[in-house]
Amino acid sequence: MTFSLIAVCPTTKRVGTVVTSSSICVASRCSFVAAGVGAAQSQNITDPDLGPQMLTMAQSGLSPKELMAKIVADTPNIQWRQLGLVNLDGKTAVFTGDESLGIHATAEGINCAAMGNMLQSTAIPQAMVSAFEQTQGEFAERLLAALEAGLAAGGEAGPIHSAGMKVADKANWPVIDLRVDWEDKPDQAISKLRDTWNVYHPQMQAYITRAVDPAESESYGVPGDP
Repeated sequence: MTFSLIAVCPTTKRVGTVVTSSSICVASRCSFVAAGVGAAQSQNITDPDLGPQMLTMAQSGLSPKELMAKIVADTPNIQWRQLGLVNLDGKTAVFTGDESLGIHATAEGINCAAMGNMLQSTAIPQAMVSAFEQTQGEFAERLLAALEAGLAAGGEAGPIHSAGMKVADKANWPVIDLRVDWEDKPDQAISKLRDTWNVYHPQMQAYITRAVDPAESESYGVPGDP
C-alpha cells in the first residue's frame, strides 16, 4: 500500500526520500534520513525500527548490499518487509519479502532506488527512477517529480491518502520534513504535498539560518515580531 523513492544528490550530498500511501501518516513510520549517511525506507508490513537500523549500519562501512544481506539474514519476520537504502556515495540496495502485499516491484538507478507494493503495475518504480534521473534542478523538485511519475504510471491499486518528503543536508535534523498525513480526496495527497513544498521552499534557507547563525536571522514578519 506504499510506493517511494530514496535518493542522494552527488553535488550537494543531500539525502532524501518521498513516499505515498493509501494508509494514514505513511511518512511518520516509513521514511528515514541521516545527514552524511543516507536515506532509508521501511514499508509494506512496516517495522519502523529497520530504517534507523539500516542507517546506523551504513555508518560502520558496510555497503548497502552487504548490510541489506545481513538484515535479511538476521531479522525475524523479514519476509513481511520491503526495504530500501541509498548511501552518500549513491550505492543502493532493496529487498522485498515473499509476504509483500499485492503487486510489488523495485528499481535501482543512478543515485536512487524506488519500491512499492499493492501497485497498479510493476512498472511504477522504474517510472519513478526515470523521472528522478531525468529531472533537473533542486533536489526536492526531483524527488517530487519521481512521486508524481509514480502516480501518473498508475499509482496504488487503492486511493492515495497520505504523502511525505524528508531531506537531510548537513545538520542532524532534516532541512525538509513535509507531510500530508491524511487527505480525504483520493489521489490528491501528492499534489497537496507539492503545494506545501511551494510555500516552504522560499522560506527554507531562512529557517536553516535561524538554526546555525541566529544573529543573521531575518524577521519572521508576524504579529509580535519586532
